[in-house]
Parts: sequence; C-alpha cells; structure tokens
Amino acid sequence: QVQLVESGGGLVQAGGSLRLSCAASGLTFSTYAMGWFRQAPGKERDVVAAISWSGGSTYYTDSVKGRFTISRDNAKNTVYLQMNSLKPEDTAVYYCAAKRAVPMPIVQAMGSIDYWGQGTQITVSS
Repeated sequence: QVQLVESGGGLVQAGGSLRLSCAASGLTFSTYAMGWFRQAPGKERDVVAAISWSGGSTYYTDSVKGRFTISRDNAKNTVYLQMNSLKPEDTAVYYCAAKRAVPMPIVQAMGSIDYWGQGTQITVSS
C-alpha cells in the first residue's frame, strides 16, 4: 500500500520560512517523479514544484521561483519543499504527489498523478 505522509505545515508570519517533508512508502521511490501541489479555499489544486526521479530536473510555478526549493533524498524516500519569504497568498493546503517516471517533461507528468498525500495546512499571516 502506497503512503505519502506530509509533515512540517503550520502557521508562520509573512517573510518567514517553513520546510515541508513527504515520506513515501510502498513504492520504489527512486522511480517516481515527485511534486508539491497546493489548494487554497475556492481554488483549484495547482502544482507548485516538481522534481524528477533523479533530482536532476526541477520545475517551479512562477509565483514561487526564487523563494521555494524542492529537493529529494532517495536513500530516505523523502521529498522536501523549503519555503522562504512566505507571503499570505501562499496560504493553502499543500499536497505531496508521486508520478511514476515517464519520458516527458516533469511539469507535464504532474498532470496525471498516481498517488497523493493527505495534505498539510500552511497559513501565512500578514
């Protein structure tokens, strides 16, 4: 049974930092591209960042470029999202996602996720 378990969410003031972690089990982690999505109230779930199975390729949505960094540790079956300079508009539920590696750009691969985490709330106060 595949499980993606997020941790590290919470409440932070604008300008602060948080690091999300997603621990994966039940899958061959090194053969999956991983992504972080977020969903704010009344909005669609959108990809924030993604990383290829090897870590050699990354993607960031424009609004987080230069502030967020995605990384992975295949030995620990874990993907991370370091979030700096947080803004109130970053407030959302953040989801970890896994996509079996396929020969396509990772942003395209994030359009058909195989597994989702349960989500963790990030609230940025102004």
